[in-house]
Amino acid sequence: MNNSLLLALPTWAILSIVLGVVVALFIVVIIVVPIHVWFRALASGAHVSMFRLLGMKLRKVDYKQLVNIYIVSQKAGLSIPIAELETHLMAGGHIEKVVDALIAAHSAKIKLDLEQAKAIDLAGRDVVEAVKTSVTPRVIKTNWIDAMAKNGIRVRAMAQVTVRARLDRQIGTADVETILARVGEGIVTAIGKASTHTEILSNPSQISKTILDDNLDRQTAYEILSIDVCDVDVGDNLGAKLKIEEAEAKKKISQAAAEERKAQAVALEQEMKAKTQEMKALVLASESEVHKAMAQALKSGKFGVMDYYKMQNIVADTNMRNSLGAPKEEKPKDSDRPGFPGRPPIR
Repeated sequence: MNNSLLLALPTWAILSIVLGVVVALFIVVIIVVPIHVWFRALASGAHVSMFRLLGMKLRKVDYKQLVNIYIVSQKAGLSIPIAELETHLMAGGHIEKVVDALIAAHSAKIKLDLEQAKAIDLAGRDVVEAVKTSVTPRVIKTNWIDAMAKNGIRVRAMAQVTVRARLDRQIGTADVETILARVGEGIVTAIGKASTHTEILSNPSQISKTILDDNLDRQTAYEILSIDVCDVDVGDNLGAKLKIEEAEAKKKISQAAAEERKAQAVALEQEMKAKTQEMKALVLASESEVHKAMAQALKSGKFGVMDYYKMQNIVADTNMRNSLGAPKEEKPKDSDRPGFPGRPPIR
């Protein structure tokens, strides 16, 4: 019945219906599909299908940036599928840096494929800077490194390191900070091996030789081309300072030990004085017992009065002999007395 209805319609009506459907589809395509982006890619020789552009728009991908970078890569002679760029962009990568790095590597005849560039970018490194450093070596400088020679003199040195990026070692390796730290360690070692500071001043290149022999660029993203000592300075005598500080420390330790011994001696002296007083008290107690015994003997008649006087005479004689045998105290001389000639008068 439908076919009969279509046959019953005039030809101009059928053409009008078809034309209306085509115009409606064209309007929908213009609204949904970014025709201007598609046309620009087509005019640049980097064709992108409308269905892919529609898919990018539905996936909320920045299709304008993606198409622009794709056009640049095609103009540079790189055969990079747009699907690879879209996947890298959705993974959080920087497609502009990846394409710029591939273009720079292609121009410099450096081997760098798309997968390697994407891996370096996703690892967090600047792939463009890596390619540039691989083409043109980079010069980095260390800070002032202080070290002490064997004679105790402090020597300060500064070095500049020329490095070149290795694209095959950009993932999972150390950066320039590690190289600078290793160079600083090598400078300290080289200065410490020198017998005197004059050896370093007369031949600074021995520092570079010592450092280069240690393979400092291992497990790093760079290759060390040269290490040059650009400045050397002589500081103070650290060895003498250390010896002075050590002597001061020993002096303080000795003083503390002497103070401790002095305190112990004072404590022992006070203890002896206390014991002496204790012994004197015991002697006095014993003497009182003697007097009690004598009194008891006198009462009982076992000890006579004459015997008591004889004993007192013996005690007095003994005290006299002790006083005569004791050393005499020096009397002050006349010249030491106030008012004597040679001494200031008393005022």
